[in-house]
Amino acid sequence: MDIKVSELPHRELYNILISCVAPRPIAWVSTLSPAGQPNLAPFSFFNCVSAKPPLLAFSPSLRAPQEPSTASNGEAKDTLRNIRETKEFVIGVVTYDLLEPMNLTSGEYGATVNEFELAKLTPAPSKVVRPPRVGESPVSFECKLYQILEFSSAPAGGALVIGEIVAIHIDDAHLKDERVDRNSLDLIGRMGGIQYTRTRDRVELPRP
Repeated sequence: MDIKVSELPHRELYNILISCVAPRPIAWVSTLSPAGQPNLAPFSFFNCVSAKPPLLAFSPSLRAPQEPSTASNGEAKDTLRNIRETKEFVIGVVTYDLLEPMNLTSGEYGATVNEFELAKLTPAPSKVVRPPRVGESPVSFECKLYQILEFSSAPAGGALVIGEIVAIHIDDAHLKDERVDRNSLDLIGRMGGIQYTRTRDRVELPRP
């Protein structure tokens, strides 16, 4: 099958992307509103994009309009709005043990809902930025906003949020000889639809 993207409905293109570009790491992003309201949400369009400077990037799409016939543009999710206003956020990694609470925080909730309380998670204090981190996550990255690339104001459009890492938290239980024990991190990745995968199965292959 050969496909011209310009002739493909958005939903079909999206399904191809999330099914074939996988597994995708998950950014569990915590933010604060200017008034101090906590927010926590997961995003699977996420990766490390630079080591010097140390940059992480994720892409929060816009909320689809509730009434497409009367609203032309989507609305920014709480995460994106908070980062635009406060310029700070924290990204936590998601392990298999945290799959269900992570999924619970993915719902479309109002701005007054505290997802930490909803998912019974611990808001641990950060060292440099104001937003709390997920205390149960074994690794968290405190970030200052580096840049936001705006893609589209159309429904399902969004932006690429790039953050510079200013502090890192690593649970000592996942350290071996003072380095991260990657084999102990039972991380999960996002597949297509409602599927996830675990990263316990490994293949070692030296470079040529």
